[in-house]
Amino acid sequence: MTEKQKIRTAVLGASGYTGGETLRLAVRHENIELVSLTAERHAGQDIESVFPNLAGFKLPKLAKIPDVNFEELDAVFCCLPHGTTQEVVKALPDTLKVFDLSADFRLTDPAVYSKWYGHEHYAPALQAEAVYGLTEHYRSMLPTKRIIACPGCYPTSALLPLLPVIKVGQISHNDIIIDSKSGVSGAGRAAKEAMLFSEVGEGIHAYGLGTHRHGPEINQELSIAAAADVVTSFTPHLVPMNRGILSTIYVQLSDGVGLTDIRETLVQSYHDEPFVYVVAPGKSPATRHVRGSNKCAIGVFESQLPNRVILVCAIDNLVKGSSGQAIQNFNIAFGLPEQLGLEQAPIFP
Repeated sequence: MTEKQKIRTAVLGASGYTGGETLRLAVRHENIELVSLTAERHAGQDIESVFPNLAGFKLPKLAKIPDVNFEELDAVFCCLPHGTTQEVVKALPDTLKVFDLSADFRLTDPAVYSKWYGHEHYAPALQAEAVYGLTEHYRSMLPTKRIIACPGCYPTSALLPLLPVIKVGQISHNDIIIDSKSGVSGAGRAAKEAMLFSEVGEGIHAYGLGTHRHGPEINQELSIAAAADVVTSFTPHLVPMNRGILSTIYVQLSDGVGLTDIRETLVQSYHDEPFVYVVAPGKSPATRHVRGSNKCAIGVFESQLPNRVILVCAIDNLVKGSSGQAIQNFNIAFGLPEQLGLEQAPIFP
C-alpha cells in the first residue's frame, strides 16, 4: 500500500471512550479516511455533541449500524460492548479488516469465553480468522488475519513485561501475582452509580477479586508462551484518575537467574520496539510518564524476599491499552509505518 493511499474506515461505537480515543488518533492519520461513525443512542448527531474535543474535524454524522454501507469500506474499528461484536462481524463482508477493541475474539477457546462472559460465543467459526493483537508478540500474524482481537488494557500491562521472561524460563509460572490499578475511564462511559465522582474520588478499591474477565486472557497468553498451564493471581483496582494503568507484578526467579538477567532479557526483547522501553535502573514507571501516548514503560526491581523480583509497568489504558494499540495493529496489517498517527509524546504534567 502506498503511503498516501486512503483506507476507507468506520468506527462502530464511536460515542464510548475507546471509540472517542480511536477517533482522536485517526483524525490525524494520513491514511485513514473516516467514512462512517456509529452510536446507536446518538444517531443523527454531530460528533462534537458527544466529544467536544473533536469539533472542527468535519467528521460524518453518527449513524446506526444498519445504516452503514460496509461494502464501500476497507476496515472497521469495533469499539462496541462485549458480546456485541461477534454478531456484527458475522454479517460483515469477508473482505473487511476488523480491529476489535472488545473481548469478543480474544479468548481462543469458545468454552472459556462462555464461562467468563456468561453466554455462548455467537461466532465460533470466525475465531479461526482472529489473532490476538498484542502487537510486539504477534506482529507477523497481523497482516494474515481478518480479525485483530486487540488485547484488554490490564492484559497489555501484564503481558508486555511477563512474556519475554516466562518464554525463556527465567521465572516460575506457578507463582505470579499481578496487582493492577486503573483510571476510571477503564470502566467505560455508561452512567453507573459506582462511577460517580463521590463514589470513586478520594479513595481506591479492589474489584473483581478472583473473578475479573481479564484474568483468563492473561493466563491464556502466558500459557502459550510457557508451553504449560499458567494461572496467575490477578487483582484490579480502581483509582481516582481519568486514565492510566500501573501494574506491579511479583514473580519468583528460576534457579540461577538474577535481577540482571531479567532486566537484560526485557531490554533485548524490546530494544528495537518503538513504543515499549525499560526504564533506567532504580527508576519507577509512572502513569504520568506515558499519559496520552502509546508508550509502555517497564521497570525491574529487587524484592526483599529471596529469589524474587518486582516488575512494574505503566501504560495509558485508552492508548497503548486500547485505541493506540488498535491503530498500531492497523498500520502493520496494512503495511504502513508502525508509528503512523502515534507519534505524539506523553502529556506532562
